[in-house]
Amino acid sequence: MEGLSPPGPDTVNRRPVAASGRPVAAGVVLWRGARTLSTIEVVTTVTRSADICWGQRYFWLHRHWIPTDARHDEHIVLRHDLPAKLSTARVRMALNHLVRRHEALRTTFHVGPDGGPRQVVHPPAPLAVTVAEAGPRAPVPPAEVIRQRTEADFDLTTEPPIRAVVVTVDDVPRQLVLVLQHIAMDDWSATALYGELTALLAATGRPATLDPVCDQPADLAVREAGVDGARRETDLGYWRAQVADLPADVYAQRRRPGVTESYSASLTSPSLLGAARRIAARYQVWPSVVHLSAYALLMAACTGGDRVPYWLFTSRRDTSADATVLTSMFAPMLMNVDLSGDPSMSKVIRQVAELLDRSKGHLVTSYDEMVELMALEGTRRGRTVRVEAEVNFLTYTPRGCGARRSRFTWNRAPAAWARSGADSYFRVYEWQDGVTVALRASGEVLDRAAVERFLRGYEEILNAHGDPATDLTTSEIARQVGFDGVDGCRVPPADRHAQPADQAGAGEPDLVATVAAVNGLDVVDPLDSYVVAGGRALRAPAVVAALADRGWLGLRVPDLLGIRPLRALAGQLTPAGSDRPAG
Repeated sequence: MEGLSPPGPDTVNRRPVAASGRPVAAGVVLWRGARTLSTIEVVTTVTRSADICWGQRYFWLHRHWIPTDARHDEHIVLRHDLPAKLSTARVRMALNHLVRRHEALRTTFHVGPDGGPRQVVHPPAPLAVTVAEAGPRAPVPPAEVIRQRTEADFDLTTEPPIRAVVVTVDDVPRQLVLVLQHIAMDDWSATALYGELTALLAATGRPATLDPVCDQPADLAVREAGVDGARRETDLGYWRAQVADLPADVYAQRRRPGVTESYSASLTSPSLLGAARRIAARYQVWPSVVHLSAYALLMAACTGGDRVPYWLFTSRRDTSADATVLTSMFAPMLMNVDLSGDPSMSKVIRQVAELLDRSKGHLVTSYDEMVELMALEGTRRGRTVRVEAEVNFLTYTPRGCGARRSRFTWNRAPAAWARSGADSYFRVYEWQDGVTVALRASGEVLDRAAVERFLRGYEEILNAHGDPATDLTTSEIARQVGFDGVDGCRVPPADRHAQPADQAGAGEPDLVATVAAVNGLDVVDPLDSYVVAGGRALRAPAVVAALADRGWLGLRVPDLLGIRPLRALAGQLTPAGSDRPAG
């Protein structure tokens, strides 16, 4: 790629034409080694903005939910071993071409004039690439450079959501590491980007053909904004009914407030792959349904509850006409599995399959709207409705895990994840030759022994149901796994501060005025919670920022999205530069 002359930083590729002047298929890029590009790109200056996409809303809210120094837990890291005889200039050229192709890689995120988040697409510019030399000449070891670039928070208002590190040995590139912010890329997008990068880097002396880029994230956002209002109301009604049936806290009987430890473990099992597929074939469902059913049964056995709610990370690509857009197109979907009446595995599988089908038919609703529904329901009950269990099913075939027998592993404590406020995060990785199940858990809800018991019990129960004669009930599973009788049985008291403070704090007028201004409200009652008063979840970060501009600190986004009245929240406000609370 040396000797090529890419378009300048103020241009973006549109439809290429051959040197003869005849149009060629959009997305086809012909590279001829170190000679010349055999297509001429028709370019035009482009800068545009749009609302963020539905799938991006979760990450916008989530990144403002957690502390700045813990946000790296949501970064995607891709490592690419580079072909031999490749120059750093050629790697840069490949990356810059991807930046031109995909607007997601040159988008920043801002609070718009109405207080809601906006994505702003910038003209292409060369991507900053960090070169880390390995060996005794290195001032900083490459591993440390990569750690720093991975763990540093993205300033999404000024920085593109991609970083690149090239590791060299004697100035020869050996590995490329990309760090992606999750608001710009989901797992599907990262995989597609990796494939394009591989094709470009391997194109030495022969053409590299990339699929056309038909749509960009801003196009998707415009189409999402145009969805029929009646359809959105129907979907909100469905989720409102689901939220009304939620338990206040699935971990209520296990919760031990004040415990600060967190745990992470995984279990890889070759036998789980065959067992899940046999069960799936028996009931004519996908293997993912089998895993979600097993999770619900183990959670019921673990918590002693008869309803198991959790957030299932669900791709919107299955139902979207925009399935190939490189952006985050997944979001947590609420699941609430009914385990009352001591159902057997077969009944739970059928229920989960039906629940998935119904819920996926109502995805014209975003995560922030679900947060608002839960806040309203909590206000109605006078108690926070808490769902902080997350589940993710990931298919990694055709890659293999290489395990020949079951292997249990304790992982490093998930310190950054623990600061997100989540209770548990369960993941299923389906490989070509096995299945890995991984669990992160806050010590408030699961101790070290319970985490191991959960994972080993999960393997035991699924393997047992590989036998068609086995159909265990929740209580039988609890006894077999060792969760018979919930540890601790401590039910936390009702929410503190659910009622407003007796008197208005000094910061209340500014808080009320800020909530009104950011959300475009004429009247805000300080005796209402933020959401009841009309505040939108997506605008909560703007409220926190505007309060800081007025000289008030002490409130976080999760505070605003709870059930406490604004008057009570005003008591948390602290004048900037003072250690004394305002209230």
